[in-house]
Formats: sequence, C-alpha cells, structure tokens
Amino acid sequence: MKKHLLALAVLAAVSSGAQAQATDTISKVKASGTITMGVRDSSGALSYTLGDGKYTGFHVEVCDHIIADLEKVVGKKLTVKHQSVTSQNRIPLVQNGTVDIECGSTTNNATRQKDVAFVVTTFVEEVRIAVKADSGITGIAQLSGRNVATTTGTTSVQTLRKHERATGVDFKEIYGKDHSDSFLLLESGRADAFVMDGGILAGNIASSKNPAGFKLVGETLSVEPIAIMIRKDDPAFKKLADDTVKGMMKSGEIAKLWDKWFMQPIPPKNTKVGYAASESTKAAWANPNDKPMEDYAKK
Repeated sequence: MKKHLLALAVLAAVSSGAQAQATDTISKVKASGTITMGVRDSSGALSYTLGDGKYTGFHVEVCDHIIADLEKVVGKKLTVKHQSVTSQNRIPLVQNGTVDIECGSTTNNATRQKDVAFVVTTFVEEVRIAVKADSGITGIAQLSGRNVATTTGTTSVQTLRKHERATGVDFKEIYGKDHSDSFLLLESGRADAFVMDGGILAGNIASSKNPAGFKLVGETLSVEPIAIMIRKDDPAFKKLADDTVKGMMKSGEIAKLWDKWFMQPIPPKNTKVGYAASESTKAAWANPNDKPMEDYAKK
C-alpha cells in the first residue's frame, strides 16, 4: 500500500512539474532551444503558407519580433518551428504545449480567456459577408434560403444569426475546414456567401483567380479584437510579448507592418489586399489592451 501511494505521489509530482514547464514558456524554450509558432494556411495576410513549410504574414512577422526579444532573454538563438493549426485545434494545441505562440487570426473573447491568454490586441476586426460580385446579394436580408459558408471552429455564423437584422432570415450553414476551403465553397458556387473576418475575406479575394469577381457587402456583423494567443498563467512570457508589441505600436513599426501586408503587393502573386487599418485598430495601437470582444460590444 505504501509503495502504491509512493508511486502515485511520484506520478503527481512528475505531472505537476510537466505542467509547470508547459506554462513557463521562457524556461521551456531555454531548455529546448526551440519555440513552436502556430500558423495558419490561409488567414488572409495575417498568416498564410507559401508552400514547402514556409509561412509568412502580418502576425507571423509580429511574432518574429517577439521571438527576437525572447532570444535576448534566454541568451541564445532559437530554432523556430512552424506548426499549422486550424480554427478547431488551435486552442488545445496551445494549452497542451504543442504550440508556444499562436500567430494566426484568433478573436480574443471572454470564453477563450478561460483557457488561454492573449497578447495585447494588434487589430480590431469587422466580421463581414463576401459574395460573388454578380450575386445580387447586398446584405443579410438576401441570405434567406441560401447556403452560407464559414470555417469550422469559428464564431462567425453564430454572430450572423444573433444580428438584429437576421430575424426571420433562414439560411443553411456549410463549413470549410479552413478559410481557403470556405472560400472555395463560395468560389465554386456551393455557397452563396462566406461570413468571416473582413481581413481574411479580403486576403482570400486578393489571392483568388478573379479578385474582381467578389466583393464585401452588407452590415458589419460584429467588431472583434484579434490577437496573438499564448498559454494561460504564464505572466513572464505574456509581459515579454506585451512589451514587444507595445514597443512596436509606440515606435510606429506596427503601422509600417500593416502597410506592408495590407496595402502593398504581397507574395506569392504580388497582389494587394487593400485593407486599410480601421479607426478602432488605430485606437487599439494608441491604447494597448487585451480586452475581450464582449467589452467592445458594450460601446
């Protein structure tokens, strides 16, 4: 019995130590010499793949700045691994330690804050509706009886259903496994609309075969703070990441990166997204915070 209890105690101690290591990102990466960045395959100009395991984008570059400052703290060059994540698995992969910093297109909301933490908001997004330019759809009212696409694991369709102008509008949801898959549903005619963050929609339209064949229409469905995600209860790493991003905001570097990724031609096709930073985004840069989406809804 004593041996059994001792074994349980050892297991508990090992488990506790592993959990502490997982939440202490600075110690973890110092010991391993490696940091794993969660990236998206098709999150517009925020985070996307160039193929052959290469990823780039606005949030990827912001995370590169954070990692550069992290290297100064740990005193060595880190190997950066890119782990493709989806809307469904991004939070669990951050929680379990597979991903150390998620550099995609994640909305900071109160529910998610129970499971993970967010670096200060890098931009404030508007959820919009993308349609084919010749569809005749101009807003929510025209979606009745139609197929509306969104990406599995996101909140966009729920947001659409809750909108006051959606009362009595009966549409069918269809889901893509990632944003490129959802856009393909619209592009191929299987969906009549794609509901998602405006920046992601604009990015997918810009990189499509016929950018002029699509447009954003209708009402702004919600306003959402988008931020880089890290593990919860890791104050040292959060402070480092927050300080990096705040420094970029104060110096104007964040605005320069926005211009680079959203207002200038970007690889691989050298197309321009043409998505200017909103006044809400500029306000977030002027007054850095990690407030959840629900705080924006109170305005």
